[in-house]
Amino acid sequence: MATLSDAKLLVVKIGSALLVDRSTGALRGDWLASLAADVADIRARGTQVVLVSSGSIALGRGVLGLGQGPLALEQSQAAAAVGQIRLAGAYEAVLGPYGITTGQVLITLEDTSDRRRYLNIRATLATLLKNGAVPIVNENDTVATDEIRFGDNDRLAAQIAVTVGADQLVLLSDVDGFYSGDPRGGGDVEFFTRISEITPEIEGMAGDAASGLSKGGMKTKLMAAKTAMGGGCAMAITEGSVQNPLRALQDGARATWFQAQGDPQTARKRWIAAMKPRGTLRVDAGAARALLAGKSLLPAGVTSVTGDFGRGEPVSICGPDGARIGLGLTRYASGEAQAIAGCRSDQIEARLGYPARAALVHRDDMVA
Repeated sequence: MATLSDAKLLVVKIGSALLVDRSTGALRGDWLASLAADVADIRARGTQVVLVSSGSIALGRGVLGLGQGPLALEQSQAAAAVGQIRLAGAYEAVLGPYGITTGQVLITLEDTSDRRRYLNIRATLATLLKNGAVPIVNENDTVATDEIRFGDNDRLAAQIAVTVGADQLVLLSDVDGFYSGDPRGGGDVEFFTRISEITPEIEGMAGDAASGLSKGGMKTKLMAAKTAMGGGCAMAITEGSVQNPLRALQDGARATWFQAQGDPQTARKRWIAAMKPRGTLRVDAGAARALLAGKSLLPAGVTSVTGDFGRGEPVSICGPDGARIGLGLTRYASGEAQAIAGCRSDQIEARLGYPARAALVHRDDMVA
């Protein structure tokens, strides 16, 4: 079974009920400071961390005096606009003393389903992590055109975990794990310490949110678990309201762990391999040898481009004889790829008229 100390890249989802005092609408500053100490400790042992945080609407509604109860869409968006500033500032304030830089990333679930935007998100988060920052991710509720849905940040956290190739995801919640029924009802219910497969029977046991601040119920957490497990990421649900919740989990606090199906890299390769190519890149002998050695595809090795494809879409990569070498997600649309085919990396900007990435298909986005 996974343990927190094994994580190489950890995504942590923080619910509104943990961040905001329900009776006052104020931020739970002491609790957030204890979480920051946990994050600093985890990073000190070499684990990268991404935080997916709810709380902007819960913080903003108090400032705007919107009171308790359901909010209209425009009220939720206004509350998010006010609360997001305070939320980002709070994370910066508690992580800054540890020398940790924070970066705010506001996205929607739809962003992760669009290949072009998905690649942009992936590149931005990877760059933040490479440069030692802790990304603070939240749903962009202020400009969302659809109604703000229940449990989006549970599912968003799982999408982010898969996007960045995390091997562990922790949902800090107001419950300590998954039960066969509602543990607050006083009946005889079973607690699950480990789940290796989400069966219809498991899905039938899920209930709805109990907190007045939390949007996500156990059903959305199971949806998140499905996404994470399929992406090679283990997921834990654990009680988060205690001080130093990540340290508590590491020390053996009660939790339900959902077992990953493989590892993140293998899962990503499997996802790419299932795609239908939208075009073909033919490469010269030198590029073919480099690709077979595990290198990225640079424009200099491309001899021809066929098909009509956009950035982030799958393309076949073929050698000089036309035999397929691999399949990958291109970082350029077909017109751009044709314009830079055969040119060196230092010539790309002159050809396109703007700075761009060196690799046409990165090795992380390619399968044989």
